[in-house]
This record gives sequence, structure tokens and C-alpha cells, in this order.
Amino acid sequence: MKSALSFLKAAKRSEIASLRRLVLTGALVNAVGRLVHALQRERGLSNLFLGSQGRHWADERLAQVAGSQGLQEEVLYAFEQLDTDTGPSGHRARLFAAIAYAMQGLAALGTLREQVQARHWSAPRATEAYVRVISALLAVVFEAADSALDPDISRHLVAFFNFLQGKEFAGQERAAGSALFAAGRAETDSQQRLLHLIESQERCLQVFADVAGPGLSTTWQQLQRPDHLLPLERLRRVLCTTPADGPLDTGLSQVWFDACTARLDAMKSVEDALASELQALCGQRLRATEQELAELERLGDQLRAAGPSAPDSAFFDEPTGAAVLPASLAVGPPVDGSVLALVRDQARRLQAMGDELDTVRASLNERKTIERAKGLLMAHRQLGEDEAHKTMRQMAMNQSRRLVDVAEAVLAMAAVLPPPPGR
Repeated sequence: MKSALSFLKAAKRSEIASLRRLVLTGALVNAVGRLVHALQRERGLSNLFLGSQGRHWADERLAQVAGSQGLQEEVLYAFEQLDTDTGPSGHRARLFAAIAYAMQGLAALGTLREQVQARHWSAPRATEAYVRVISALLAVVFEAADSALDPDISRHLVAFFNFLQGKEFAGQERAAGSALFAAGRAETDSQQRLLHLIESQERCLQVFADVAGPGLSTTWQQLQRPDHLLPLERLRRVLCTTPADGPLDTGLSQVWFDACTARLDAMKSVEDALASELQALCGQRLRATEQELAELERLGDQLRAAGPSAPDSAFFDEPTGAAVLPASLAVGPPVDGSVLALVRDQARRLQAMGDELDTVRASLNERKTIERAKGLLMAHRQLGEDEAHKTMRQMAMNQSRRLVDVAEAVLAMAAVLPPPPGR
């Protein structure tokens, strides 16, 4: 008959398997981050190229495409390393589905680049195509954060995702501003989108600052000093305050691109530090758990050498209100006192981890709720994504409520809303 120690060792082996998957996941999100950074730059250069009617930035764009393609291969290799044969949990199933979708986007990049090169697509259409590919890649990071079972690793992944998402909004801002300056004319919808992108990136970066460790939060705050942002803020003011159809100085397109790029490159340094911390933490957790398993193996050898032990009444000494142990661990013959202590410690640790995971994932769950509500408004009121978000934000301000509370109210009305037009 299997003993409690046998199940305890099985629990440790399960933790080790999970942590080994997280090591691969950490390498994956690191590779995804590098590719996203490259695609963001490629998108900005493509907008400059298209906005100038192909007269400028052609060589710079092609050089960036070559660099992006190399990083694209690294991401595909990281996908290949994941174990897809073992039965996935619900979280892993969503991660694999997100990867499948991202792979479709990566496969379509060739077509996107051909259309830009031939100038068959406008800057807004090319931007939207790049946004879709990058969003698919960021969804992989989102699901990776939601699949981590270690609270500290999950916290790092949540911080990583929110920082990448904030950085993506900053990259979209660079692309939108580049197109405006290169075209030489202000346009109301694009100006409104710029304001939305500025607000969205600040919201994501605030979540990052709340979740990340103090070291990285301090580093980020230093990069946010007014003297660092002053050149960008001046150009933002030019873009957002020029009257509709008013002229913009095309000579500022390179200045704008360089100012945004300086900020994105500074953000990349924080992203790299996040990725390094994540990889180090995954390795540290894995080594510690492997050591714990080795100690359990040694304890098992000692117990076998000592022979059968007397029944231990300490099982009944658990304080009132203590967590109930999982049934799979409280089976077998009489348990040695030292094993019982280990089993209790493991149960308490898993309970604490579960509570902490719920807290860490709160921002991810809020994001899911807001995105679902936004999609509902887009479908039923025929709104664009920016308009749907602006509508919910205005509702939250008018009612003095949190955005997530408004999103929950919108979803609660889903059952009584009429079908979307065309259905």
C-alpha cells in the first residue's frame, strides 16, 4: 500500500514538472518580448515609409524586417520546445490555443510585408495588421501568466504582460504619430486615437508598477522623469492640438520617431530586466523543489531502514479551524510524525499559494471582464474598439465607479440586449 510519503513525493514531482514547464514558458515569453519589440519598430518604419509615399525609410525598413525575421524563428523554436503531448489543464489549453492563433499571425507576416513594400496598403491598414499580429503574441504572454501556479512567478508574468501591453500602446502611438507627421496633415480620428493610446499605456504601466518588485518599479519611475519625457511631450502637444486638416511639419517625422524610439528602447531595458528576473526565479524555484524531493527520498530511505513505526496520535492534534488535508495525502498506514509535519506544511503552503494566486490574477481577471464588455458594446452598438472603451470609461466617470464595475454591469445586461444587427 502506498504511504502518505509516496503521495507527498508525487506532489513534489508534480510541482517539478510544472516548474520545468514554467522554465520553458519563461524562455518563450522572453523570446516573444524581443519579437514584439522588433515588430513595433518595423511597424513604425513601415508607417514612415508609407506616409512618405515610399520616398524615405525604405532601406531602414528592409533592414528591420530582416532582424524581425530572425527573432520570429526564435519564437517558433520556443513554441516547438513546449510539451503538447501530455494532457493540458484548462489554463494550458488556453495557452496552446493562443499559440496556435499567434502562429497563424506569424505565417501571415510575409503577406503583410509584401503589401507594404508594394504600397498597396495604406498606413492605417498596415498598422492594424501589425497590431493584430502583436496582439496575438501578447495573448500568449497573457495566457502564460494565467497558467502559472507559483504566486511569485505568476506575479512576474503579470508584471511582464502589463509592461509589454503598455509598451505596445506606446509603440502604436509611435506608429500613429509617424503616419501623421509623414503625411503632413492633422486628422481628428487619429488625434483621438493618440489620446486613447496615451491613456491606455499609462493604465497598463500603473498595474505593472503595482505588481512588480520595488527595484524594477524604481527603475521605471526614474525613466519617467519629466526631463526624459519633455521632447516627447512637446511633440505630443503638436500632434494633438493642431486643428483638424491643419498642416504638420513633415520634417518632424524623424524627430518624433526618434523620441518615441528612445522611450521604447528605455522600456526595453526594463523588459529585459523583467525577463532575466523571471528566468532566474523559475530556475531558483525548480532547484529548490528538486532539493526538497531529494530530501523526501532520503527520509523514505531512513523510514524503511527503521522499520514500522507506532501509530501517531498527532493527527488529532490539528488546531480547530485548520485547513483540511487533501484526502489523497491522508491515506495509508500509520504515518511517522516527521512525515505528518511535512504533509501539513505542504497542505498549508498550497493553500497559501492558492490564496496569493487569486490576488495576483485579479488584474488579469479584471482585464478579461473589461475586454468582454468592450466586445459586447462593439457588437451591439456598432462601435470601434476605441469608441467602446471611451464609452465605458465615460460611464465609469459619470457614475464614480471603477471601470471593471461598469464592465460587469454591461455583461449583466447581455441576456436582455437585442441581437446585434445582421443576426
